[in-house]
Amino acid sequence: MPKDAAVEEFAGLVRALKARDGRSYEALGRRLSVSASTLHRYCSGATVPEEFAVVDRLALLCGADEEERRALEAAWTEADRARRRAASPAPTPVPAVSAVSAVSAAPESNPEPSGPEPGPGPAPDPSAPDPSAADPSAPDAPRARPRRGAPAPLLVAAAVALVVLALAAALLDHPTRTASAPAPASTAPQRTAAPLPFTWSIGSQLWEGGCGHTYLVDRAPRAVAPPPVAADSGAWAGTHGAVHGGEALVRITVQGRSPSDAVVLHALHVRVVDRAAPLPWNAYRMDNGCGGAVTPRHFAVDLDRPRPLARPVDGLDASGAKVRKIPAVSFPYKVTSSDPEELLVSARTAGCDCRWYLELEWSAGGRTGTVRITDGGKPFRTSGTRGRPAYVHDSAEGRWITDSDSGQTG
Repeated sequence: MPKDAAVEEFAGLVRALKARDGRSYEALGRRLSVSASTLHRYCSGATVPEEFAVVDRLALLCGADEEERRALEAAWTEADRARRRAASPAPTPVPAVSAVSAVSAAPESNPEPSGPEPGPGPAPDPSAPDPSAADPSAPDAPRARPRRGAPAPLLVAAAVALVVLALAAALLDHPTRTASAPAPASTAPQRTAAPLPFTWSIGSQLWEGGCGHTYLVDRAPRAVAPPPVAADSGAWAGTHGAVHGGEALVRITVQGRSPSDAVVLHALHVRVVDRAAPLPWNAYRMDNGCGGAVTPRHFAVDLDRPRPLARPVDGLDASGAKVRKIPAVSFPYKVTSSDPEELLVSARTAGCDCRWYLELEWSAGGRTGTVRITDGGKPFRTSGTRGRPAYVHDSAEGRWITDSDSGQTG
């Protein structure tokens, strides 16, 4: 089946970046915290990354300029749309209801008279003088009595006015009011907040070294699909209702909007919103013999502490002839549009099912603020795995088997 043209275009740009750099898939993958096979799938068009951040890091690593990165982001956006279209069926269109139909369906209005219908008056006295015969020169002389009932043209005009009023009322009450219709008088104007001087994105389905991770799933092994590649971990976890087991890795990418006006990042706070006993689910380990040679510097969080802190930790790079330490860097950081920053958070727990989020303090141009970092509007979730049955996938047999290292039986 041929690939989508947008996916092919995006894959061609990624291949060009990789060819420009000259390093192998494995060497580049280590610096991007993805496996060599995952990077190869990006270049071949077999997979489109779920987020642009990993591709942007590749562009920066390969020396791409601002114009190339914008073109790469535009190509990724189109390729991601194509991936989503292929994964989701088209929604069934809902027929629109026109205002004319609503008006024709509205009940007719028959206004009742405002008072009782006057009955017949008393019979005239034949001996009484006729008022119409009175002296017309008298100042209070009555005029000729008008005939009962309005002329036909007036009745038609009144009926037309009632119809017009009914149509106007129905159109104003109809839910499909057009943008030109006046807003209700009670609607107060909304104040628009000033935009942030930076952009941020997260990756919340990361694996250590691109392949090592544990998920807790409330299913028996026969009902769990084989491990996905790291790029497809989000879809796999969503399908299985999986929760991070023991550790969650969250990458925050922050980039300024201006090349000259820097944004200063002052601190990263951890907020635990709920603690419960660890989930009594099975643990499924994604590592299948691969391993990463780079452990980047990051912020370690112990969720079991009463007040968890994001503590900067050194990283290690074993991709060369010898192991090299990557020194930890503490706050503050400065970011611009041409100098983004990545904050990698490793949140661990052994004794709780914890729901948590992060708060990032910033300042720029006389403004200060705090951004809440969540997992798509929901708290991140990490649960301990101690004492849970653990499984690894046997690719030769095509099934999950008990992890002999765990000391547990299924």
